Amino acid sequence: MRVLAFDTAANQCAVALWADGETMSHVAEPMERGHAEALVPMIEAALRNAGMGYGDLDRIAVTVGPGTFTGLRIGLATARGLGLAAGIPVAGIGSFDALAAAAAAPASGHLAVAIETKRADLYVQPFRGGRAVMAPAAVLPEELDEHLPPGQVTIIGDGSARAAEALLASARAVDVPGAPQFADPAVVAKLGAAAELPSGTPPPSPLYLRDPSVGRPKPAVGTGK
Repeated sequence: MRVLAFDTAANQCAVALWADGETMSHVAEPMERGHAEALVPMIEAALRNAGMGYGDLDRIAVTVGPGTFTGLRIGLATARGLGLAAGIPVAGIGSFDALAAAAAAPASGHLAVAIETKRADLYVQPFRGGRAVMAPAAVLPEELDEHLPPGQVTIIGDGSARAAEALLASARAVDVPGAPQFADPAVVAKLGAAAELPSGTPPPSPLYLRDPSVGRPKPAVGTGK
């Protein structure tokens, strides 16, 4: 199976082509903004590097978050459009699952994925033996010790530094390996290849752990409204 996968849910734009267990092409750039302009050229570069075209693909895989509202929207819209144009299915892969699948299993305790929200809280989900043991949630750092299962915890993801600081302050045994920080599109492709997508499966939807922020419009000057 040949899978095109990409991640735009966090502060990166990353693309991989995966074929029958081998990563054929992999491109990634740190990026807070500009995913809309960068994604398609990166996809086409990855295809060229692998000597493939869209017609050679069997499936597309894309991260569904949680992550930034704009980044998720760009990634999912691109995946749906390419899947429709090529007549191939699209698999949605959770960012938590992709990060956990790329991490080395800890010798003891739980693995916790912490994703930065750029707000007071963090997106967090704990795993053990490669399986999630709790639903993902938005959690304040000071509440992590009570939220996570007891015992030692290994933390990955771009929110790992803030999570570790809070847990250490609670006298929790913590290990921070430093990687992975973001979803690897090659891992996303591998998970997408293994996903069961029966005929008629709807296109993937974003995973939001809270409503996107929408500010109230400011009143016009002098209107008092």
